[in-house]
Amino acid sequence: MPMRAVLADITTLDVDAVVTAANDRLAGGGGVDGAVHRAAGPELLAACRRIGGCPTGEARITPGFRLKARHVIHAVGPVWRGGGAGEAELLGGAYRASLALLREAGGVSIAFPAISTGIYGYPVAEATRIAVSACREAAGADLDVTFACFEDRTLALYEKELAA
Repeated sequence: MPMRAVLADITTLDVDAVVTAANDRLAGGGGVDGAVHRAAGPELLAACRRIGGCPTGEARITPGFRLKARHVIHAVGPVWRGGGAGEAELLGGAYRASLALLREAGGVSIAFPAISTGIYGYPVAEATRIAVSACREAAGADLDVTFACFEDRTLALYEKELAA
C-alpha cells in the first residue's frame, strides 16, 4: 500500500490509528501530543495512566476515544543529544513498534507525525530519513502509511525522501 506525506492536522484524519509523539510517562504534553490529547478527550489521559509509562524507542496503544481514528499509538522518540547516544535506532524503533501495534490491533491505515522533531530537538531532515526508512522496512505491502506534516518545510522533506 502507499506511503504519502500530507499537510494536515493529524487529529482530523480518518485512519485506523494516529500516532502521537509521547513522553515516556504517557502524560500528555505540548505539540502534537497535546493536540491529540485535547482532541481525544480526557478519557485518553485516563487510559494512559492505566498503562503507566513507555520506554524510549517503544510504543503503546489506546482507543482513539473522540478522534475519527480508532486507536492512538503513543510512540516515545528520543531526545536529540547530538547523534551519538543511539538516537537513530531509538527513533526507528518507535516507528517499527507503532506499525507492529497497528497490525496487532487489526488495522491497516496509520498516520504519523514527525516524531522527536519538536521539543525533543531531532534534526528534521535526519528524522525524516529514519521515519521513511523504518516504515518502508516494517510496513510491507499491507499497510497504508501517511506522514501528517504540520508545516510546508517538513512536508517538502518527506516528499523528497518518499520520492528517493
